[in-house]
Amino acid sequence: MAGSLLRTRVCEVSHLFENKPVGGPRDQGDFLNGAFRIETGLPPQDLLAGLKKIERDLGRRPTVRNGPRPIDLDILWYAGKSVDTAELRIPHPGMFKRDFVLRPLLEIL
Repeated sequence: MAGSLLRTRVCEVSHLFENKPVGGPRDQGDFLNGAFRIETGLPPQDLLAGLKKIERDLGRRPTVRNGPRPIDLDILWYAGKSVDTAELRIPHPGMFKRDFVLRPLLEIL
């Protein structure tokens, strides 16, 4: 697997759901969305750094906002903690407004 996170274990994985993109270029294709639940000993900022490394290892490069990308890993929730920095906001601010986030999330809860 590209990248790994020390002290982290995947516990649940949702199905993938195909969805129309929200925002971004008009001519981009559909997105695949899913969710997974992990247990980790990493603090939120270190977890985010590890997820960003996995994205880079899988070919993600900076492009237009909300544009097509090979992978996008977000932290939606972290054990009830609240984080609000320039790099990270937990809980994820848009998760309750987006069906493409809620559908897979509900499947793993």
